[in-house]
Amino acid sequence: MDFEDQLEKAIQRGQQRNVKREQDRKKESLDADQIKRRHNEFRLHLSDYIEKSMKSLADRFPGFEYEIIYGGKGWGGAIHRQDLTRGPDGRAGSFFSRLELTIRAINSYNVVNIAGKGTISDKELFSWNHFEDIDEATFEGFEQKLNDWMIQFAEQFAAR
Repeated sequence: MDFEDQLEKAIQRGQQRNVKREQDRKKESLDADQIKRRHNEFRLHLSDYIEKSMKSLADRFPGFEYEIIYGGKGWGGAIHRQDLTRGPDGRAGSFFSRLELTIRAINSYNVVNIAGKGTISDKELFSWNHFEDIDEATFEGFEQKLNDWMIQFAEQFAAR
């Protein structure tokens, strides 16, 4: 193979590499859109699931109020209540209980991240985060984790 043939093949390889790089760049931007879309599906599905489940939990313990959470903290909901008690010495006191569950905003790690924080009678029960790669995450897996947190909260609240 002479120089002219080698040069021609080198130019063709370079052009093929350029075409592949462009295709990869388009694929990456498409993947970014797909990741954003998939995260949005999780956000919508899980925030609806949180609302339905938390309202059901609040119905089991009268006095809890439900609030929607959205914005910088994420999307989800919380239930809370303030209990007034009277101690043995006759002095009044109050105790705050709250369960907050949110789906965090999309980040550069491409994960779905849920956060839970539970407080019963002014004592923090848990403050957890759970995340999975967006490609591997399932609605059922996240629903089960949210269920576990809500059930733990309900059991601890009932035992107080």
